[in-house]
Amino acid sequence: MGCERAHASGPVAALVLAAGAGRRYGGPKALIPLDGRLLVERAVTTARDGGCAPVLAVLGAGAATVRAAADLTGAVPVDNPDWATGLGSSLRAGLAALHDSTAVAALVLLVDMPGITAEAVHRLVDLATPESLAVAGYQDRRGHPVLLGRTHWAGVADGAVGEVGARAYLREHAQQLQVVDCADIADDADLDTPTDLTRFPGAPRVRPPLEPGATAGGGARPWSSADRTSRSAYGD
Repeated sequence: MGCERAHASGPVAALVLAAGAGRRYGGPKALIPLDGRLLVERAVTTARDGGCAPVLAVLGAGAATVRAAADLTGAVPVDNPDWATGLGSSLRAGLAALHDSTAVAALVLLVDMPGITAEAVHRLVDLATPESLAVAGYQDRRGHPVLLGRTHWAGVADGAVGEVGARAYLREHAQQLQVVDCADIADDADLDTPTDLTRFPGAPRVRPPLEPGATAGGGARPWSSADRTSRSAYGD
């Protein structure tokens, strides 16, 4: 059961971005098992337990497989046919799906960050208004979750292109941006390769199923701390 919270300004939706192919990992990260659950299931539960409703799971690579394998109870699957163009298209698809909702804000979670906790989600959700703009802070970094008040959705969507999510918009509106310290309750490390998974308790030593025609690794360079900083900064 999620612990949905009442907000004076209205409901807060969550966008779980889970559309990527996970080329460095060897398959869609939504299907990675960790401590008995798939990452997409963990992210949906984290969002719900953090007070978000509705929770939208944006799917792309292997969408049919994810729908068949994952328990998405409590989430609304949203297909992103343009997932191959990058993360920005998933953010746009999620925000578009919320157009007719009564949500005053959208909280963005990436599926490959299992160290994000419901407590961290709570901290941002508590700030939600239609004008809110907030990111989680981790010492000297800004990362996920990211809270986008409804009045910002159109501007965020306009700037969400390729692998860029909300970063450009948040930089342009730095004076409005709130940084919420979450370093004591969450870890926004992302999973790029199977080796990264070993940092988390309960991790198996297996990869998710490969998509047809995919090759594990693909010659990609190994994950580095620089990747984490550039990807997490300003929420994308």
